[in-house]
Amino acid sequence: MRQPIEQPQEETRSESRVPGRVLGLDVGDRRIGVAVSDELGLTAQPVLTLVRKNRRQDLGSLARLVRKYGCAQVVVGNPLYMSGDVSPQALKAQAVAQDLQLQTGATITLWDERLSTTEAHRHLDAAGRQPGNRRPVTDQVAAVLLLQSFLDSRR
Repeated sequence: MRQPIEQPQEETRSESRVPGRVLGLDVGDRRIGVAVSDELGLTAQPVLTLVRKNRRQDLGSLARLVRKYGCAQVVVGNPLYMSGDVSPQALKAQAVAQDLQLQTGATITLWDERLSTTEAHRHLDAAGRQPGNRRPVTDQVAAVLLLQSFLDSRR
């Protein structure tokens, strides 16, 4: 039976300093925004937006990205309610995280991402990006923001 991955209250140095790049995922029902850190773990860059097909294909694509970028750690956005309670979407993200951990053996960290999509929209608005068809870009920006937040917390 699948057990949800717990988000640590406070990471230990060894957990937060897994060597190599870190992959960041903003998991949604239709798309997954993907970002990756540089080798030093200082900055996050957008990679792509994965359009979801089915669980098996999605996990295969994510596992290939973990291998391609040599990531020993993956940070998955955990969209909790503002109260801190677990939302239905958080349960879905946790299921993806659990499956990805089983498939890749990577260290998975759930990261609080409340309002990351709202913040991504603000960044795109500030950059002059028209609201038209920017959903895939929004998912990538949200992944970058949550990964950068994680990387900043390690310093």
